Amino acid sequence: MSSSILLIRQVQSIVRFSKVLQTTWTSQRSSLQFLGCRALHVDSAPTVPELTTSYVHGTSSRSLLSLTVGQALQNSAERWPDREAVVFLQEGVRKTFAQLQQDVDQAAAGLLALGLKKGDRLGMWGPNIYEWIVFQFATAKAGILLVSVNPAYQLHELEFALRKVQCSAVVCPTKFKTQNYCDMLRQICPEVETAAPGGLRSARLPDLRAVIVTDSRQPGMFHMDDVMQAAGSQHRQELDVLQRKLSCDDPINILFTSGTTGSPKGATLSHHNILNNANLIGIRLGYNWRPQVRACLPVPLYHCFGSVGGALSMAVHGITVVFPSPGYDGRANLEAIQKERCNYFYGTPTMFIDMLGQPELNKFDLSSLKTGIMAGSPCPAEVVKKLTATLNMEVLIGYGTTENSPVTFMVFPLDNMERKSETVGCVLSHTEAKVVDPSTGLIVPLGVSGELMIRGYCVMLEYWDDLAKTQECVSKDRWYRTGDIARLDGYGYCQIEGRMKDMIIRGGENIYPAEIEQFLHTHPKVHEVQVVGVPDERMGEEVCACIKLKEGQDCTAEEIKAYCKGQIAHFKVPRYVTFVQGYPLTATGKIQKNKLRAEVEKSLGI
Repeated sequence: MSSSILLIRQVQSIVRFSKVLQTTWTSQRSSLQFLGCRALHVDSAPTVPELTTSYVHGTSSRSLLSLTVGQALQNSAERWPDREAVVFLQEGVRKTFAQLQQDVDQAAAGLLALGLKKGDRLGMWGPNIYEWIVFQFATAKAGILLVSVNPAYQLHELEFALRKVQCSAVVCPTKFKTQNYCDMLRQICPEVETAAPGGLRSARLPDLRAVIVTDSRQPGMFHMDDVMQAAGSQHRQELDVLQRKLSCDDPINILFTSGTTGSPKGATLSHHNILNNANLIGIRLGYNWRPQVRACLPVPLYHCFGSVGGALSMAVHGITVVFPSPGYDGRANLEAIQKERCNYFYGTPTMFIDMLGQPELNKFDLSSLKTGIMAGSPCPAEVVKKLTATLNMEVLIGYGTTENSPVTFMVFPLDNMERKSETVGCVLSHTEAKVVDPSTGLIVPLGVSGELMIRGYCVMLEYWDDLAKTQECVSKDRWYRTGDIARLDGYGYCQIEGRMKDMIIRGGENIYPAEIEQFLHTHPKVHEVQVVGVPDERMGEEVCACIKLKEGQDCTAEEIKAYCKGQIAHFKVPRYVTFVQGYPLTATGKIQKNKLRAEVEKSLGI
């Protein structure tokens, strides 16, 4: 056989083999896509118990993003220009990615035209309105740090926050509900009445130069339209040049902690912190492969759950975010899910419990709803099970802290009910976690409770202008102390047992309120329950259960105590049982246990 004929046959053989490989891969790829792209999108639940101690590292074949927030939105606008990015139902605002990008660029150039510069701080103070989103991305594109100001702040809290971070500008609506924002600013800065817009000189807030009002014209203040019309071609050119000077490691967001144990602290986060967290949250949820994600977002934007998990996930993954109302409104949430055919719903446990308690729940078509994303505070397992059964949706719990950008643990969509209801899932990729003995700092054995600590890309840069507080919670080797009591199993699933500061010490016994709350949620008459410790001369502390009953139910303290006996340890049975109509809440829907404890002590005369 001639060498030329042999060569031709070898080539034919290779071509035939290549076609077989191509057909096989096409078939396998189709099967993988049918199975939910688990193999193509590597973020899968562990299948074997590989941990030998209470330390876990979220390994990944994916690299972290090295983008700025502005670049992330720009990429999505180029990829999905005509897809809806945000919907604000009560404002009647609908914006595609291309339209949002245009507004953001105009606002960013406008801020530069007003005299703000890279590194300045701008306070965003108000409820969930379209302007919040615009300024979130516009400040990032202009290199200005967005300061997320709690919309419920009163005069003292507002003044403290603005002074702490030396805000150069504040954006707010005229008023919202009982909060008259412009009047409050005038009380702190009476000089604004006679100042030219942008020329404020305040004795109490010496760094504040400009106030921007979103919905009305006020003396001495800019209107939103002024910002949008301020930029000329030179400012747009300045904005373009600035993009080359921004780094993903630059600080870009300051979020204040709740301040329940002292003055609020400004957790300072970078582009790198929050963009990667949004990306990894979305990957865990499947945003990177699920088609047509429409998420209903009632949680406040000033909180990282809303601004990172919602708004930045929109920018990174191209999802549509629907805002049902500026402030929390349980009925508006149901209307939004029905009208906009939302398939995801973000909420705190309190919001989900409120959804179950809506009197007209059965009148709404919620068939589009597939997944609930729950975070913000611990949730009793019974609530997760009730939500799954009543609304026929999966509930995915996430855990984190503002200082960690925020999410560090999350369940997987394919986890079983036990893991979805009783754990906060596994650590996110590129994140380390360990459980340590608070007294020694040493890692505890698997299954043993201790303080949860986090290290990785997600740990904040610092508490703004507060080195002492930063060093208290971030060690020299960059481990962040969460202050939460947790334990890990061999697969890496984490159970949060409560806050160290919420732990009740009764006669030397350590009691975690979450454990008692979980149990009492199994009582057929209990709608919601919170457990706090109250002072006792003999025992040091006693257990008090504050119970909200289901509608139309009657119950006595004796009935609750009898239900506990023989089911939980005697020292965990509540000494006191009170029945309440509601609980003191933060603006994010978190229950304020410190205020609840004070109310209980007053009512009991302790």
